[in-house]
Amino acid sequence: MSWSPEQYLKFAAPRFRPALDLLNRVTVENPATVFDLGCGTGSVTRVLMERWPDAEVIGVDDSAEMLAKAAKDLPGARWMRQSLADWKPTRPADVIYSNAALHWLPDHRQLFPRLVTCLAANGLLAVQMPRNFDAPSHTLITETMLSPRWKPKFTGLQMSPPVAEPSDYYDLLAPLAKSIDIWETEYTQVLEGRNPVAEWTKGTWLKQFLDMLPESDRDAFEEDYAARVRLAYPQRADGRTLFPFKRLFIVMQKGSSSSAC
Repeated sequence: MSWSPEQYLKFAAPRFRPALDLLNRVTVENPATVFDLGCGTGSVTRVLMERWPDAEVIGVDDSAEMLAKAAKDLPGARWMRQSLADWKPTRPADVIYSNAALHWLPDHRQLFPRLVTCLAANGLLAVQMPRNFDAPSHTLITETMLSPRWKPKFTGLQMSPPVAEPSDYYDLLAPLAKSIDIWETEYTQVLEGRNPVAEWTKGTWLKQFLDMLPESDRDAFEEDYAARVRLAYPQRADGRTLFPFKRLFIVMQKGSSSSAC
């Protein structure tokens, strides 16, 4: 899937805040190797480099467009284009950090234990994923797809939330962990613009479904969805729009397991 850095960065500030909230709970002092999985345009990679100036910090992403933007803005960093589903470090990582990326991958029951095996002894896994897939911003995508006009275009497509309950991740990771911290935060994001929630999803979750349509249908589908979202997220009296957004955070330190990645 081709990504637009410009569309994604329209809401850079609210997208950045959870990344910092996650990093603030990471207590590793002097890691040698840090991987930023799903680094995108590298805005968080820059912060990781500032946090640990003596570490080798490597940004990993499968989007050529995102990495081109990252390399332009941060030419001294190391970037790796690779699918996160196939990623393996060349040596065990002291920190694996991932902000708003792993929800794009299936089968978390296999994925998360595998990432733990890629950590060095006492290494740390820090993950943030959106968990707002039951919010109108996302359910209205499905509603639009199932409407009479669009349903024939999406025949056979199965839709299920890509992120599980916090308790599921605890049960999955606790047996592998020396310590584990899991929490959720719902941010009430204050957005500017005529229909900002539609613009937000256009840069993330909606894009995959637009890409499934012939180019001649994309604008009409987007307009249909945007009309529904505008009603669900009306502008306030001051012209701004409130967008509640729930996110799941996981910080775990690897236990005594010696399994290899």
